[in-house]
Amino acid sequence: MDMDSPSDVELRGLDIDVDLDPEDLQPSVPLKKVPGGDLFEAARAGDCDRLALLLEAGANVNARDRWDSVALYYACLAGHADAARMLLEAGAVCAERTFDGDRCHYAALNLRLRRLLKTFEARPPPLAPLPAALRATFLACPANRAAFLEMLQGSAGAEAAALAAAAGFGPKDDPSSACLFPPDITFYVDGKPVEAHRVILCARSPFFQKKFKTDWQNRKEVRFSNHKLSYGALYSLIHFFYSDRLEVAVDDMENLARACKVCKCEELQKILDKEVVHQRYAEYKSARELDLDNSQKRFILQAQSLPEDDRLPSALQRILLDCLANSREEDYCNMEPNMCGNPEDGNLADLYIKVGNKIFHCHQVILASRSEYFRARLSRTMGFLEGNCGHKAAQNLPLLEEHDLSAEAFEKMLEYMYTDKLEHMDPNQAEELFDVASRYLLFPLKRVVADMLLPHLEHLPPAELCHWLMLSDIYGVVKIREYCLDIIACNFEMFANTREFRALLLTLPPPSGDDSLRTTRPSAPGTAGNTDQGNLLDDLREKWLEAEGAELDERDESAALFDKRLETLMLVAEKEADDDDSDDDA
Repeated sequence: MDMDSPSDVELRGLDIDVDLDPEDLQPSVPLKKVPGGDLFEAARAGDCDRLALLLEAGANVNARDRWDSVALYYACLAGHADAARMLLEAGAVCAERTFDGDRCHYAALNLRLRRLLKTFEARPPPLAPLPAALRATFLACPANRAAFLEMLQGSAGAEAAALAAAAGFGPKDDPSSACLFPPDITFYVDGKPVEAHRVILCARSPFFQKKFKTDWQNRKEVRFSNHKLSYGALYSLIHFFYSDRLEVAVDDMENLARACKVCKCEELQKILDKEVVHQRYAEYKSARELDLDNSQKRFILQAQSLPEDDRLPSALQRILLDCLANSREEDYCNMEPNMCGNPEDGNLADLYIKVGNKIFHCHQVILASRSEYFRARLSRTMGFLEGNCGHKAAQNLPLLEEHDLSAEAFEKMLEYMYTDKLEHMDPNQAEELFDVASRYLLFPLKRVVADMLLPHLEHLPPAELCHWLMLSDIYGVVKIREYCLDIIACNFEMFANTREFRALLLTLPPPSGDDSLRTTRPSAPGTAGNTDQGNLLDDLREKWLEAEGAELDERDESAALFDKRLETLMLVAEKEADDDDSDDDA
């Protein structure tokens, strides 16, 4: 992954000086491939393809090896800027005030790496998929976006770059191109708007939940007096409701603490009250005459500082449980008016989805934020009512129908979309969930399902592991694919004696015979048909060579022996298939 060119930076409207000497663009250690290397070896070698594979499989980017070093340290030490950037984008710690960050800054061998570390130092840690998706929806609202870009204009170049990259856009982006889902409520403080969605506010605050049931039930706009509430405090609080990350100017903290008290965000209020006392006596607070960065004047709080019940996934899980309790197994056309979208229910469902005989109550903003499939489908407002009966519900709520999946799998998908996790999963559901994740473009769901499936795979016979190897390759589930290949490579003779494995060989493209075409890295997800990536048998051969500990000077000879063994197994499989056909004819 290359550093942005000056023209790319200019397009984003960010003023960053990236003048580099020619030697800064070269690694201090030559790049090489480590097909079987771990995260540390890949970082030290500068093997970005292997790094990408390991990170996609869920490797801990901040894990330490037996020498108490992280992967970023090795990339900096060897001068591999592209590998370092990949690790930083995955959330590697680089702040100078931390143990790991200090070592990386001292180890950086050229100007490019030092500037890269400084740029990412201002960037907050990456958000989980759920808060990241909802934050994108919040910032895509025109008024919220304008406020964010105004904040960027007052930031230093490196910090502005970090904040814009974290948000996914820059000051010169076209606002209309980023709008994901329109807001349904707008708040005004001193004439400045903050746009929001009712379901998010109700999930996070009992105050908003009560107001939207009573005084604000039919209102599209609410105006506050600036004597009671500052715009910055309200914006920061609502941004926190969406993103589970609080970013507030120090001068707005007291005002925000009062707002938290009104909104009954008690745990957040306690933290703010303590921080207000601390900031009052902070050294930089007493020196306002100094020219300070915005980053020094802002207080940032991650959701991990709050009890689990006060975090975004738990809040939306309560909304989801309420919706599932109201979902019914009956025909949509025969639903009574009092069973449809009752505003007193408090879950604010604004969408029905029919799967089989079950009607699910859902929220458009959450589904549109999490899935490009639903975003595209819900954007076609003329086609909302797709039920066979063509009826409208009592509240004119849209109805979508989904086919070719079970209600149980759809419910699991909703659980992930609302909470970023699955509490429980039947291993027999995994295959359908992989299909659901691909169909609805919920690729992180594959990783969650894979994590829950792996313990089950440890107890499966070789025949079933062959089945999961094929499925993981089809659906691009890297973690399962790598696990199955590792098991087969380490127990190759046992699998060679398994009829299902021999039959599997007949369905796969043959391995590359020419050494110049032979892959040295596992295939990346979603690269089926890409000649730059190896097929299953190529990757199996590489893992077998690694398991056998073949020396470099014997590697090609060992690979040829492995290919010969595969050819023999394929001949056996063809004979077995012919015998089966003969038995069927008889």
